[in-house]
Amino acid sequence: MDRRQLLGAIGAMSVAPVIISGNARADHAADGSPMTGPHAHFCGIHMAKKDPKLQFITQHYCTAHTGGSEGDVLQCVLFDSMGKNARLIGIEYLISDAAYRELPEAEKPLWHAHTYEVLGGGLIAPAMTPEEESKFMKLVLTMWGKAWHTWPDPSTPIPMGEPLLIWSLMGEGQVDEKLLRERDKQFNVDTNKIQVSREKEFGFRAPNVAVPAAMSTIGRQWTNSGPDKPTPTT
Repeated sequence: MDRRQLLGAIGAMSVAPVIISGNARADHAADGSPMTGPHAHFCGIHMAKKDPKLQFITQHYCTAHTGGSEGDVLQCVLFDSMGKNARLIGIEYLISDAAYRELPEAEKPLWHAHTYEVLGGGLIAPAMTPEEESKFMKLVLTMWGKAWHTWPDPSTPIPMGEPLLIWSLMGEGQVDEKLLRERDKQFNVDTNKIQVSREKEFGFRAPNVAVPAAMSTIGRQWTNSGPDKPTPTT
């Protein structure tokens, strides 16, 4: 992954999930803490790997950890809404496809692809300009994510139960349509139109990979079987 491109895409945003007031603000900014820099905001629909019918609209606020031996890592905090009183429901890490390929086989079932989320229109970056969003989505397209919801049931007053391993929507008919309509209404977008536009722009058709058969299932980016390669639009 190109470090300059990654940081540039994130630098286009000016959203930080923590606000500090008074003298503490100056001290906080001076110490160079992780929350002082810009955070890219994007929204997607997560589903539980163990139960694909369990889905959540999830707000991601992400920044980059750079300089690691395996390349850069996008590290995200996850919220159930964009409001001041939003629940912090989990974390997600995103790594390049090259870094994913080097993972031990036992580790790979914990990581999900983003190809369908991007090409299918499920992943959006509402605060970015169309040009910024396009550049950002091209970076995320082949990245792999490892996400845990540490507040697995946001309806409970406090986080209860074990963390929930998250998977990505990877094909038509997998999304909770009611949830999708709610998300599209909130941001005034049309997922179907986004899919048509991104398939045309990126030159690939959205994948159609089945939901995981078991927790041990290893994700695929493009196809359900055979060579895991994209299908061109032409």
